[in-house]
Amino acid sequence: MATYYYRAVTAAGLLEQGVQEGVSEKGVARKLQALGLVPVHIGLSQGDSATRRENWLSSFLNSSGTKSWSGLVGRRVTSQDRLRFTQELSTLLNAGVPLDRALSICLELTESKAFREIVAGVLREVKSGKSLADALAAQGRVFSKLYVNMVRAGQASGALHLVFERLAEFEASSAEWRGHLISSMIYPAMLSLVAIGSILVLMNFVIPRFAQVFESTGLPIPLPTYLLLRASELLQRYGIVVLLAAIAGIFFFRRAIRTPAGRERWDRFQLRLPVVGELLRKAETARFARTMSTLVANSVPLVQSLGIVKEMIANTVIARALGSVTQAVKRGEGIAAPVGQSGVFPPLAGHLLRVGEETGHLDSMFERLATIYENETRVAIRRLTALFEPVVILGMGLTVGVIVLSLLLAITSINDVPF
Repeated sequence: MATYYYRAVTAAGLLEQGVQEGVSEKGVARKLQALGLVPVHIGLSQGDSATRRENWLSSFLNSSGTKSWSGLVGRRVTSQDRLRFTQELSTLLNAGVPLDRALSICLELTESKAFREIVAGVLREVKSGKSLADALAAQGRVFSKLYVNMVRAGQASGALHLVFERLAEFEASSAEWRGHLISSMIYPAMLSLVAIGSILVLMNFVIPRFAQVFESTGLPIPLPTYLLLRASELLQRYGIVVLLAAIAGIFFFRRAIRTPAGRERWDRFQLRLPVVGELLRKAETARFARTMSTLVANSVPLVQSLGIVKEMIANTVIARALGSVTQAVKRGEGIAAPVGQSGVFPPLAGHLLRVGEETGHLDSMFERLATIYENETRVAIRRLTALFEPVVILGMGLTVGVIVLSLLLAITSINDVPF
């Protein structure tokens, strides 16, 4: 049995913390509930190696003699902070704790200095008489329009605790999706950097040494070796210029895609790419369906839900298509037919939504659609990264092979010269 550290709320709404032995977090949670406590956080005690590493990192940041580290860590509000806040508030509200007391407990539980200021601002606004939705909206971009509108709908329907349950699930799903995407791209990115670094080392340091040897012999150099030596010479002479030109190109490209016309051309180009375009289409469909499922299930009007989702979609071509869908819904055409006719969503989306409209379970159909395309996107990313790895290795192997063969050809030509 392991020792777990817990934070829980008593029947009087007070925060209590301590340690409890158990075989798992769920077992500890059941023990606390049997004692009349509502568990808010359960984790391994400081004897656990992971916790020791976390405490070591905290002590390092606190004792490093400089405030820059803690400042960099503390200023940024992360999605994990928002997820933890949502889960804690959902637990407290479901336990019947009043909203102001629940926010006060969340303020005590928040470890991030930046997010603690956010929670304090929300609590201050609520105590001054504002609604929770307005208090969240007053915190800038920390809470999305989806988040705020769902809370507003929950307050209007009197089911705020259910809304926060749904929001906690949505935030957890989004965090899992981001983590999967980032972890999938780490290895290909590292592989590409190693490949580029290896080639640059060969071209800038190894080949110039061979060039001195070949030129000192005064013998004719084979054409492949000559081209390789000239490429190395050009890279050494104009490498900085090429690097600055690449940086300038990236800068002007980023400026161009910030304009509405440039952004639309770039997004349309991405959707037309053979493999990447289909992947982006599936990912945006999954995001659209997951967000719509969350909004519709919490009684947010369909037109308002489409307006919120339109601002969350990253691809402007798909966002414009959603604008046309919204207009069709306002005309009373429903959502299934406009989505099917938009040309940016897969055909399955229109068919599933038509079934949802006919059965009156549109929210469950959106959820089903989101699950399908989230799984398909994961599979597509896995396949793309699996394909990318051998392509990079093959490209690196061919490049290094051409370099080595060119050098060996020159070396063998020197050995063939009679003395």
